[in-house]
Amino acid sequence: MFRAFLGLRQLSQRTLSTTARRQVQNKVPEKQKIFQEDNGIPVYLKGGAGDTVLYKCTMALTVLGTGFVVYELVSAALPKKKK
Repeated sequence: MFRAFLGLRQLSQRTLSTTARRQVQNKVPEKQKIFQEDNGIPVYLKGGAGDTVLYKCTMALTVLGTGFVVYELVSAALPKKKK
């Protein structure tokens, strides 16, 4: 039983090692050029189409949430009619 745990420990150490198996290209300088470029686009939209979609969805959820809060406040402030 102890040998099984030793084998499992060795296997987990090998698979979770910190050495890199392949080199990854550094993309930071490319991203810095894109985000530091002065082209009149706000920084939160410079990431491309994905940033635009994320921004518009966030704004839509904000507007819908604000509308729902106002609706709930109005319905809580006005008394209910008794039948």
